[in-house]
Amino acid sequence: MRYDASMKKAQKPRAHRTLLGGITPRQFLREYWQKKPLLIRNAVAGFSGVLSAEELAGLACEEDTQSRLISQPKGKWRLEHGPFDEARFAKLSGKDWTLLVQGVNQHLPAAAELLQRFDFIPQARLDDLMVSYAPDGGGVGPHFDSYDVFLLQGQGKRLWRVSEQQDLTLVQGAELKILKNFHTEQEWLLEPGDMLYLPPQIAHWGIAVGDCMTYSIGFRAPSTQELASHFLTFIQDKLDLPGMYADPDLKLQRHPAKITGSMLKQVAKSIKKIKWDDADVAEFLGRYLTEPKPDVVFDQPRAMSIAKFQQQLMRDGIQLSLKSQMLFHAQQFFINGELVQMSPDNAGLMRQLADSRSLPAGSFADIFLVEKLYEWYQAGYVKFPY
Repeated sequence: MRYDASMKKAQKPRAHRTLLGGITPRQFLREYWQKKPLLIRNAVAGFSGVLSAEELAGLACEEDTQSRLISQPKGKWRLEHGPFDEARFAKLSGKDWTLLVQGVNQHLPAAAELLQRFDFIPQARLDDLMVSYAPDGGGVGPHFDSYDVFLLQGQGKRLWRVSEQQDLTLVQGAELKILKNFHTEQEWLLEPGDMLYLPPQIAHWGIAVGDCMTYSIGFRAPSTQELASHFLTFIQDKLDLPGMYADPDLKLQRHPAKITGSMLKQVAKSIKKIKWDDADVAEFLGRYLTEPKPDVVFDQPRAMSIAKFQQQLMRDGIQLSLKSQMLFHAQQFFINGELVQMSPDNAGLMRQLADSRSLPAGSFADIFLVEKLYEWYQAGYVKFPY
């Protein structure tokens, strides 16, 4: 059967209602998003996870995966960063440890498909899917996050204690940001398929009940300082300020080491010439939000000519690599930190690729579009669905 976008759109509202416990995405955004927690029983019916504990440990041993091992030997929190050696897991015992692996959606198609269920939140805000494993009684202690998160229960059960307390004082000297004083206000036991949404700054503490795996869908929330720092780095490459510092009316100074007021005024006047507009901000955001994380390595595809590529493209369609990030603004398209300006004729297809992460088989006659997709194929940004 041919791809039918209208069918896919019709199915989405029903899927979102199920995921959100019967409420609509609009209602969720209005009443809960960044406002208050929401417990959703059986959000993903029959869900038990997309990988086993052994497979998660295997990912934690890979060079291109971000992983952490949190333990509490003798009551003191300890943080270790991967990649790990298999022998490290053999040494673990007891209940006071947790394994966390970031970006699982970049490695498993099923994990990427799970993230697609949350497309009622803009992809520009989506970060990644983190999966954690803990034995009975394990956890990472009471803490809070600076971003929104959906906590979907996979294998086993987890007891979540939640508090909207104002006291966010941290334990001094700990390698982790552990809350010094935690006061439980609500408590829920999540079983496979259950999900808990938490806004930023909500204190929470998850404790495994039996061997347990939790899927955390996290969202980006860069600080103003981070955004400003990265934007200044971006804008400096676009600066073209004429002129040089000059002081033909220089006066003799009593103190040679003094920076005079006239010098300050002249430099301040020069700096004020730095300007930017909405187009600069849009380009910055597109590049910044799609820039791959340092650990991301794109797979090299098998070699093929552009003619062969076009034939297969028309027969099979194309999809984004699991590691690719793609966003757009107007007719500007951003993929993995790169900017491409598309014509109106091709913009529709590119929006579809960005939204659904795939394009169906069909006619690809525009040579610029084919050449661009071929370039992305060679870079490992897109791949054929096989």
